[in-house]
Amino acid sequence: MSKPKMTYFKENDILHLVISEEDEAASVELGPNITAELNANGELIGIEILDASAFIRDSILESAQARVLNILSPYKQSLPTDDRFSGGRIT
Repeated sequence: MSKPKMTYFKENDILHLVISEEDEAASVELGPNITAELNANGELIGIEILDASAFIRDSILESAQARVLNILSPYKQSLPTDDRFSGGRIT
């Protein structure tokens, strides 16, 4: 298997990840704007993401939020519950 290759088409905001240069025989919609490309054996050979900039932005924000919540979890009981803790900052 060759090294995966990513191409971003800025004019259409499409991110295309090529896992294998094999011919595409089928595709499966994984979710809104995300399509898996399959070869004749049903193996994943690529992924296409439409509206890629929003997808990447949202993925990063979700990941960061989850990590922050995970980091703060042990301290949750000691964080102020009044106006001193608002907007993600302790004042």
